[in-house]
Amino acid sequence: MEEYTETFGDINLTIGMLSKEDNISKEDIYSRLTSFIQNIDILDDAIVQRLIYCTSKDMRDEDMPTEIRMLAGEVLVSLAAHDFNSVMYEVQSNFRILELPNEFVVLALAELATSYVSQSIPFMMMTLLTMQTMLRLVEDSNMKQTFCLALEKFSKAIYQYVNHWKDFPYPKLDANRLSDKIFMLFQYIKEKWATQASPMNTLAIVKAHGPTVSLLLHREDFRDYALSQVPWLLIQYEDKESDFYVTQSLKQILTAAVLYDIFLPKNLRRSICTSLLHQICRVPEPPIKENKIEASSCFLILAHTNPADLLEFLDEQIRSTHESVRIGILTLLQSMINAEEPRFRNHSTSIEKTVKVVMSDLSAKVRKTTLHLIQTMCEKGYIEAREGWPLIDYIFSQFVMSNSNLEKPMKSNSQEEEKEEKSVQETSLEVLKSLDPLVIGMPQVLWPRILTFVVPEEYTGTLDYLFNIIRILIMAEEKKKRDIQESTALVISTGAVKLPSPQQLLARLLVIATLASLGKLCGASAIGLLKLVPEIIHPKLVDLWKTRLPELLQSLEGNSSSTALWEAMLLQLLKESLWKIGDIAWTSQLSRDFSQQMDSYSNCSIEKKFLWKALGTTLASCQDRDFVSSQINEFLVSPSQLGDQRQGTTSILGYCSENHLDIVLKVLKTFQEKEKFFINRCKGIFSGKKSLTKTDLILIYGAVALHAPKQQLLARLDQDIMAQIMLLYNQCSQILGVSMINKDVDLQMSFTRSITEVSIAIQDTEDHKFQFTYKEMLIGFMLDLIKDEPLNSLASPVRWKALIAIRYLSKLKPQLSLNDHLNILEENIRRLLPLPPLEKLKSEGETDKDKERINFLYERSMDALGKLLRSMIWDDTDAQSCEEMFNLLRMWLVSQKEWERERAFQITSKILTNDIEAPQNFRIGSLLGLLAPHSCDTLPTIRLAATSSVIGLFCAKGIYLEVDRLQGLQEGLESNDQQVQIRISSKIAKIVCKFIPSEEIQAFLEETLDGLETLNPMCTKACGIWMIAALKEHGAVLEDQLLEILSTAYHHMPVLRQKEESFQFMLEAISQIASFHMDVVVVSLLQKPLPFDRDTKTLWKALAENPASSVKLMRALIKKLEVRLEDDIAGIDAISVACAMFEVISTGTHISHLYPELFSLLLKLVSCSLGQKMPTSTLSQRRRVMPTGERQQNPDPCRLSTTTLKCLQAQAMKEGLAKESDEGDNLWNLLSNPDTHHIGVCALARSMAVWQHGVILDIMEHLLASLTSSSENYRITGTAFFSELMKEPILWKHGNLREVLIFMDQSAWDSNATLRQMAIRGLGNTACGAPHKVKKHKQIMLESIIRGLYHLARTEVVCESLKALKKILELLTERDISFYFKEIVLQTRTFFEDEQDDVRLTAIALFEDLAALTGRKWKIFFAEEVKKSMISFLLHLWDPNPKIGAACRDVLIICIPFLGLQELYGTLDHLLEPDLPRARDFYRQLCMKLAKKNQEILWILHTHSFTFFNSSWEMIRSAAVKLTDAIILHLTSQYVELLDREQLTMRLQTLRQDPCISVQRAAEAALQTLLRRCKETSIPL
Repeated sequence: MEEYTETFGDINLTIGMLSKEDNISKEDIYSRLTSFIQNIDILDDAIVQRLIYCTSKDMRDEDMPTEIRMLAGEVLVSLAAHDFNSVMYEVQSNFRILELPNEFVVLALAELATSYVSQSIPFMMMTLLTMQTMLRLVEDSNMKQTFCLALEKFSKAIYQYVNHWKDFPYPKLDANRLSDKIFMLFQYIKEKWATQASPMNTLAIVKAHGPTVSLLLHREDFRDYALSQVPWLLIQYEDKESDFYVTQSLKQILTAAVLYDIFLPKNLRRSICTSLLHQICRVPEPPIKENKIEASSCFLILAHTNPADLLEFLDEQIRSTHESVRIGILTLLQSMINAEEPRFRNHSTSIEKTVKVVMSDLSAKVRKTTLHLIQTMCEKGYIEAREGWPLIDYIFSQFVMSNSNLEKPMKSNSQEEEKEEKSVQETSLEVLKSLDPLVIGMPQVLWPRILTFVVPEEYTGTLDYLFNIIRILIMAEEKKKRDIQESTALVISTGAVKLPSPQQLLARLLVIATLASLGKLCGASAIGLLKLVPEIIHPKLVDLWKTRLPELLQSLEGNSSSTALWEAMLLQLLKESLWKIGDIAWTSQLSRDFSQQMDSYSNCSIEKKFLWKALGTTLASCQDRDFVSSQINEFLVSPSQLGDQRQGTTSILGYCSENHLDIVLKVLKTFQEKEKFFINRCKGIFSGKKSLTKTDLILIYGAVALHAPKQQLLARLDQDIMAQIMLLYNQCSQILGVSMINKDVDLQMSFTRSITEVSIAIQDTEDHKFQFTYKEMLIGFMLDLIKDEPLNSLASPVRWKALIAIRYLSKLKPQLSLNDHLNILEENIRRLLPLPPLEKLKSEGETDKDKERINFLYERSMDALGKLLRSMIWDDTDAQSCEEMFNLLRMWLVSQKEWERERAFQITSKILTNDIEAPQNFRIGSLLGLLAPHSCDTLPTIRLAATSSVIGLFCAKGIYLEVDRLQGLQEGLESNDQQVQIRISSKIAKIVCKFIPSEEIQAFLEETLDGLETLNPMCTKACGIWMIAALKEHGAVLEDQLLEILSTAYHHMPVLRQKEESFQFMLEAISQIASFHMDVVVVSLLQKPLPFDRDTKTLWKALAENPASSVKLMRALIKKLEVRLEDDIAGIDAISVACAMFEVISTGTHISHLYPELFSLLLKLVSCSLGQKMPTSTLSQRRRVMPTGERQQNPDPCRLSTTTLKCLQAQAMKEGLAKESDEGDNLWNLLSNPDTHHIGVCALARSMAVWQHGVILDIMEHLLASLTSSSENYRITGTAFFSELMKEPILWKHGNLREVLIFMDQSAWDSNATLRQMAIRGLGNTACGAPHKVKKHKQIMLESIIRGLYHLARTEVVCESLKALKKILELLTERDISFYFKEIVLQTRTFFEDEQDDVRLTAIALFEDLAALTGRKWKIFFAEEVKKSMISFLLHLWDPNPKIGAACRDVLIICIPFLGLQELYGTLDHLLEPDLPRARDFYRQLCMKLAKKNQEILWILHTHSFTFFNSSWEMIRSAAVKLTDAIILHLTSQYVELLDREQLTMRLQTLRQDPCISVQRAAEAALQTLLRRCKETSIPL
């Protein structure tokens, strides 16, 4: 309901938009409204009324564009589906009597009449009456057209009502009243408007004419008038555009006449037929397609009403010689027959007679149309037995005529004629193809006269369909015989037709049957016919052919029979058939019929060649020796009757010799004796070649030998055949003593062919004892022929034929030696493979035919060479001999010339394919490495041949691969996409390499490595792919061959480095080997001298970059390094491992899982190699090219080790296992320097990623042994490393540092100062990492550390001890250190003036911590120590090191309370200000407060200050003088008197000469103060 409301809401909105003046929007609205109204079932009445109003208004608005008015009218008519009465009322209200209406109102009424016939008829009378009053008012041409259209529509509506009134829902109305009004309207229009009508008005009248006259014909009183109007309509055929409407109206009238059974007057019919025929057959301006179709429909209506009259008319018209008329009539007859009008079938004889009228017409178009008509007549059964044969004969005669016309020389402008003749030819064949011989009447027409077309040569092109027709007829007859035991269908007189004899049929069908081997239908059909007609040929053949012919037909099903095999089968059938017949006369007649059919085939056709063989076979089967002898003699004397006299006689005599060898040889000998041959072998040329030459006889003898019975051949070979051949050849080779062998190609060809056939014949005898005495001499002849051929062209087929002859000769006894074989093969290879490229050879040909001949010779020559090589190689049972012969091709397989490679590979493919069997020990590894990479060569032919060779190579060894899959992949190698080639080659390699014998892998790899050096880029890539594939499959079993393989690979490296891609493949190969035998490869590479050369470094990196072997590699190197550092001594072999590790790690190899071991070993190596020098004997002695200005330096083992460790740490940082060192790159200098090594180790330890505690714990475990190592350096390294780790709580938590702590304590007493320093540091760092351990082990830790304070010779130890004490004391209480407190305080004070800043700073800071730990027990002691130390604190406030100054300030603040001088805090606060007070002012304020509080302390400060006058620091000397000045200033008179004035004055005088101006000034001021105070106290200086 919501959807309904929404829809009508939109409609109301749309209607509202119609009231606007926007015409563009109205057009769009009306377009959408029409579709909407037609597709909606229910529409609200109010909406309908509003739409009727709006559309009617716009439709009648003269100012509105025509398009909108039309659209409005369409909407209005559409609304009638919802409310017809309202729409009709609206229209009728604007259609008023005697008032000319709006034209769109008339159009709306007309549309309502046709769209709503049932509803409109009740209003029709009123409409017609009103319209009748309007016609007189019409003057406008457009309005006249509108009223004509209305008349047309009204007539159609009334016509529908008249003929179907029973279907209307209301009582029958008086249709006569309506037709009366139509009559009056039409009569007025015809009389008033038609006479002076414009073309457009006339067209409108024509359109209304048909419906109106059709309506009037139903009234008998109007029929005469209606028919009288037809001539006017026919007159209107004048305009091509309006002709269709004339024909359409005419068709409506004819249809109404048939409906009302009205007989048209003959004259009218003739007029109509003439006019319609003219429409169909118009030539200058062919009718439009629609008009032609309508005209044809009119003829079909006429054919239905009176077929005899129509056929009479057409027969009269077709006798006209006008081409277009004949074509039109024939086409009409075809369409009438196709319409299958029953009454028309009774006139088939008339139709046949009409067709025969045009059979003599030579027009190609008429002939083609006639053929189409005959085809239709045959299909529809319009062929009569008595009259039908000429029509069938016509089909064949048209094929023959077309063939004849096409064979004639055509004129230059006859291209169109040639096209038409071809069309006639194709049509005749199409008619035969579609001909159904079993249609009623056709068997009587066809049989047996159809056989007359079998034998004549001119009907050869129709045999496909002719044989099919005959087959169907015979099979139908056979079926009838089986069904009713009697047949009558094919029993009919042949009349004047002469049927072929059985021999003629057999000869013809056998020859045609040869075409079956070429896949031609007529060949198989001929065999099929022979199977059906044995009784017709000879009754004795029924049983034989019943068995043999199905076998022949079955052999054709696979389409696998070769021509030679198929011909042999047919000839065998012929032999058996003639033997079965056993009739000498019949056989003799067959041979004559074969001879008579010689001219039916061209000399080069397969049929002619078979005909010669069949004739020879027939003669061989003939038992009449005299007849055979006479026939052979006739062919020798008059060979021209055979067509090609050489081929004919050779073939006939050869096949005849199968049963009549003695007769043939006898006739030949007689013929030679009779013919003197006194001219020479060229006699035939001068005599028009009507007789045989000696060259012909050479060929005949070869053919006779080939076909001779095997049991008779060898006995007569030398004397009667070979002797004659050699005699004839020698005679032909000499003319007046001059050799002609190099000039007569025909003689050479004939000789080689004859020798080949003799060799084959001997081989076929299978007599292994027979020694052919001519063998060596004949091979020499053949080689001479080949040598005489040019090396830059293929001028003749001599080379090809000689190669074939050599191949067959080589198989005969006596056997040739290996050297003879090698010489023969090498000579032939050298004469063929270096020929120029095929395209260049072909360019020598002047015509396309010459080029084709050269291409043919090229292919056959290469094929012959391949077969020769194949034969000689595999006939030898010795594997080494086979390999030697095969190696003759090696240089050609890798030739730089593309075309030579192509030939070599094609020959190799022939050698290795087609089920060969190699000797048992034949090796394929090297050959495979040579062939396989060319699966990616530049030419697709090479790629395919290489792949075929690879497959064949394995098959020859009895290794059967996945051949079908490989061949499927091989097809893809035809692609020119290099990526596709590589991908396919890789897939093939994966399959093939599985089957390479393991013992031949080394030879295969050596060959592929050679290929990487020498082959083109794509083959190089394939070399690499195959090499890698082989190693993947067999790498695990190469242990025995591994060192040789690696040595070979290293040997190739310098050359391969120049070819980047090849080098990468070699590296990958070594990586692949390493994946199986990593230890062997590692040992091999570690034997390389240091420093590693570029190739060795590259190999290490390649191994590392291989994901499959990188882990194995690292483990192998770790294992090697562990072994070589077992005694904590680093030899050169350990340095080699480190250098290898550097190359591996620098590739970015992930080391997270091996990092602890690597780090520990490398750190140990660095430690153990400290201070070592590289032995000279280990350095590489190879000449090294250095950059200009660079000196070659001997490598430092420690630096090499450090470099590897540095590389390891860099990789560890990338993997989050370590962090950047606080020393930066200086770390590595510290590590490699023996003096700073421990500092570097500490920095290295600090760079460890503590969060990776698992990794560090593993490192600690590995390094724990260092603490007890026999190597002092390694102990220092381990102690230093652990000393830094001791401050990490997480390591104390997870690790075993308690044991380390014990080792640290022991090392703190070691004699080595550095070791003591690191141990003390570790003890001190324990306070950070494990505070609880400090209290537990405080005694041993304090003792060890305090002992370090006494190591005055090494400040580092002292400083480390002070730092350690400071860290530890922060964790201890007064009670904990009570025993050591005094000692610590006293020792600490001794370092306040140490020259090392770090010592002073640490000591002062430690004193501050001691102050915090001072308890009641030691308070007085500590107060006294404070007094003694206060001078240092005060003076070092201005220490050169600001940190020390700050430390002094802090310690003063802490220590003042011990002296009860809290009043000094205010003064000390000034030291916290950003700007420090001047020393003089600070000291005076301080001394002023001290003077007030405690003069004793002032005096103590004074007594201790003298020692600082000699301080090495200027600032301390200056501060000491300034403090003395302040003390003197504030001492009481009592203390002033106690001053050692003389000594003080002397010291101050000395300081006045100090280099520092500040000291000088301070000394001067102090002297002045001293003088003043002495004066004040009256004390003389």
